[in-house]
Amino acid sequence: MMKTYKIAIFLSVFFTSKITAQTVNTGDLSVAPNTQLSTLFSFDNKSSGDVLIDGSFIAYANFNNDGLVTYSNLSNGKTFFIGTQQQFISGTEIAHFQNIVFENTSDLVPFHLKTAIEVGKNVEFKKGIVDGDSYNGRMIFGQNAFHTDASNLSFVDGKVENIGNLDFEFPVGDQYYFRPSYHDKGANINNIYTTQYFFQNAGNQHPYTSKDETIISIDEAEYWNLTQDQGSENIVLSLTLDKNTTPASFFEENPDTQLAIVRWDDSVQKWVNEGGATTDLLTGANYSKLITTQVDGYGLFTIAIVKKTINPDSDLIIYNAVSPNGDGINDSFYIKGIDKYPDNRVEIYNRWGVKVFDASSYNESDVMFKGYSDGRSTVKRGEGLPAGTYFYVLKYNKNNTLIEKTGYLYITNDN
Repeated sequence: MMKTYKIAIFLSVFFTSKITAQTVNTGDLSVAPNTQLSTLFSFDNKSSGDVLIDGSFIAYANFNNDGLVTYSNLSNGKTFFIGTQQQFISGTEIAHFQNIVFENTSDLVPFHLKTAIEVGKNVEFKKGIVDGDSYNGRMIFGQNAFHTDASNLSFVDGKVENIGNLDFEFPVGDQYYFRPSYHDKGANINNIYTTQYFFQNAGNQHPYTSKDETIISIDEAEYWNLTQDQGSENIVLSLTLDKNTTPASFFEENPDTQLAIVRWDDSVQKWVNEGGATTDLLTGANYSKLITTQVDGYGLFTIAIVKKTINPDSDLIIYNAVSPNGDGINDSFYIKGIDKYPDNRVEIYNRWGVKVFDASSYNESDVMFKGYSDGRSTVKRGEGLPAGTYFYVLKYNKNNTLIEKTGYLYITNDN
């Protein structure tokens, strides 16, 4: 049974004849497992304060941290930012939370993030947008940390940082729109990336007229800013399309064009075509299309309509349908002719940019993708993959030239 404690420490502070009530901590404050502490007034953890949250900490008003806020790794502490009034989250020191719940009904944007906070396990976006953009605030997800329930009702409007190698959905948006991006970040647990979404035009400093000749039209209404703060790997990036923010022309079908991810390249001062494969998503999502590609750099990204890629003559035939039902027909991802190029690598990603298969020396007999994951952080090894659209990257050496091919792969479970 959970024990409940309510603490209200009143300090009278006079500002222009007004009295403000606060909950102030200047020493050691511990919320033990299976206990609950609620602060009815603004909570202020002074520089000498040390707060350990291993139980439930409920903040009904503002939260300021100038000291230490942390948790025990073996606990499951949870901090609730809830209530019916605007809440400011501030402080000179990073507050380290194990779990956070954002649920405030006072306004569409009730949370004002004026500092950096870090979460070690999970954030539940229940109700209310977290505004970090207005205050240069930042939400940090530690290694293996994630989030649930992000939607147009609750996300981060501002910078989101992710540490580690977990395949990650960045819960970012702008104004009242949740516009996530998805990153597969490789195997280095020390990689650090920061992403922010902007529902605005970037043309003043990054002119849309300066672009690769393959680019026909660029999405001028929105962009994502992605930085690699630590690491050296190139990522697989997925961007979403939403009819609330993405221009209508990007949803029109044309046999001579396709969608791609484009990046502003500072070195050449133009938008470059990163390519990409597009998948249609199930109805009911906050977005309806997803574009996935492996990018060559970092910075500003958005979506573009580009000239359809015409593959050069090749002696490879790629059969992009897989039905792993054991009937001997399309049981594997078959690349006819790949045996002639043993110096090769095949990577396969699901629609969220999560790598599900990675193999070198792919061939026509034993090293083949048969519809099962080879194991990543979010997909169990040896687990049969669901039917749907996947994205493949094939790289092979031909006459000392590295050739790269990308495209769709379809898995069906028909008997």
